[in-house]
Amino acid sequence: MKKENLHYKNVNENPCNMCMPMGGILPFKGLENSMVIIHGSQGCSTYMRRHMAEHFNEPIDVGSTSLNEKGTIYGGGNNLKRGLDNILKVYQPGLIGVLTTCLAETIGEDTERLSAEYLLERGMPDYPVIPVPTPGYGGSHAEGYWLAVRKIVGKLARETEPHNKINIIIPNISPADIREIKRLLQLMQADYTLLPDFSDTLDRPYERSYKKMPEGGTKVSDIIRMAGAMATVQLGLTVDENYSPGLYLEREFGVPFYNLPIPMGVESVDLFLKVLSDLTGNDVPECLLQERGRLLDCMIDSHKYNFQGKSVIFGEPELVYAISRTCLENGIKPVVVATGSKTGRLSELLKPLLDEASEKNFILEETDFVTVRSKSKEAGANIAIGHSDGKYLTERESIPLVRMGFPIHDRVGGQRLLSVGYTGTTMFLDRVTNKLLENKHGNYRKLIYQNFYRGTGRKKLCCPGS
Repeated sequence: MKKENLHYKNVNENPCNMCMPMGGILPFKGLENSMVIIHGSQGCSTYMRRHMAEHFNEPIDVGSTSLNEKGTIYGGGNNLKRGLDNILKVYQPGLIGVLTTCLAETIGEDTERLSAEYLLERGMPDYPVIPVPTPGYGGSHAEGYWLAVRKIVGKLARETEPHNKINIIIPNISPADIREIKRLLQLMQADYTLLPDFSDTLDRPYERSYKKMPEGGTKVSDIIRMAGAMATVQLGLTVDENYSPGLYLEREFGVPFYNLPIPMGVESVDLFLKVLSDLTGNDVPECLLQERGRLLDCMIDSHKYNFQGKSVIFGEPELVYAISRTCLENGIKPVVVATGSKTGRLSELLKPLLDEASEKNFILEETDFVTVRSKSKEAGANIAIGHSDGKYLTERESIPLVRMGFPIHDRVGGQRLLSVGYTGTTMFLDRVTNKLLENKHGNYRKLIYQNFYRGTGRKKLCCPGS
């Protein structure tokens, strides 16, 4: 093998993801009267609380078993049981999620057994404690999110009488997006159970008296009855089968399963509404057709600018896939598509679409921002779409960033960004188009200057704009 073909890099520098328990917290925050405890060191839960609080601009309570040297050597069972005692005493939750960390998994903590022992010792055999194995090295926060949802459904769903509700299982999208999906469901007159629903718990209205447990979230009683639903609609095309709650409900209880992309972009929103229409027997209302028309008008208005866009798109696989499809609909060419997760499904779904765009492109999985930066420069990207960590691309390569996804730390309002449905897609498209225009108008003198001298071969004698 030639020396130049050797690959020496064996570490991630500035990774394009966060750890598994970070994602595992979010679904539990979308359950009514639910609390989470992290079985690991104090620093892990502190880091996750801070990270989430900065994105949602809400107080985030996460318990910790505070494992130290003694617990690491002799086992942390006592820490976990005392932690559960404290959670019950302080919060009186209706459900507790137990997430593990690298430390707990490395020393072999069996949280399933410890949780069962605890409930028997306290005389609470029917109380819902849901352990989820989420070591940081087990996957990214996207895998942690879906595994937590899968464990919640697996623990709570029970054989029940058939009913006409539709299960709607969603990925990690903003509270504003969740509210828009609920609005679409209501307009389609669909009776539904949406899981998880943190549209109110992580974006709560201002209240004079602070509540430790915010109101809202999916009811446990509704999750129990998900096994008898008329169908499951899961927004998770890129999700591994082992993490898919919708596939679990189909295999275990025979619930018909529809796996769809996030309803973003004309084609995907059309598909979402078509499935709802087929399931409910109701036509798409006129108000949504008008919103669709306004989105088409927006696309006509912006196409003359968007065809110049060459985007780098990064983040969680499901959102990355939805953004890429929306960009392709609008003439923006994704030249780098990146995720820190390991999922062959993303490449499988996107490669045929990107190949049609006849533009050099890269699909990166389990990647970091050093690699993303290198490929973005090679592909000539002129806009980035993703969470705040992508500011690295702006700082190093002057690629403007449209912030979207989780986390957004250097701007306010990440929890209020709307991108789904016809209206949300219109707002997203405006944000991207305006960023392209801002970059063009801010740099056109520099580009004209560079192109002039490149074409004439003349020596540069002065600074641009002088």
